[in-house]
Amino acid sequence: MTTICSVKYNGQTAIAGDGQVTLGKSIIAKTTAKKIRRIYHDQVVIGFAGGVADAVSLQEMLEGKLESYSGDLRRAAVEMAQSWRKDPTLQKLEAMVIAFNDQDLLLISGNGEVLEPDE
Repeated sequence: MTTICSVKYNGQTAIAGDGQVTLGKSIIAKTTAKKIRRIYHDQVVIGFAGGVADAVSLQEMLEGKLESYSGDLRRAAVEMAQSWRKDPTLQKLEAMVIAFNDQDLLLISGNGEVLEPDE
C-alpha cells in the first residue's frame, strides 16, 4: 500500500511518499517510484496513491482542469472530482490525489470528495 503524507504549517506545505509499488496485496515490485510530481507550470504539487495507470490518468485530468480554470486549484479539483464521480469509466479508477499550491492543500478522492484539512 502507498503512503502519501502532507503537512501544512505556518504557510508552508511539505509532502512525502514511500515510493513503493505493490503488485496485488503483498508483492513489493519496486521501492523507488516517484509518486510526487510538479504540474501546471511547477505551480501545483501532487502526490498520488493507488494504481499507477489510474494515478497518471488522474494527473492528466487535473492538469487539463487546471489549464481550463487558469490554475485555480480549488475549482479544478472540484470539477475533476465531479467528472470522476459521474463518468462510469472513471469510477473504476482506484486512486487518490493530494494536491497543493501556495494557497490550498486538497485531498481528491474518487467518491467525488474534495477535502481540505483543518487549520
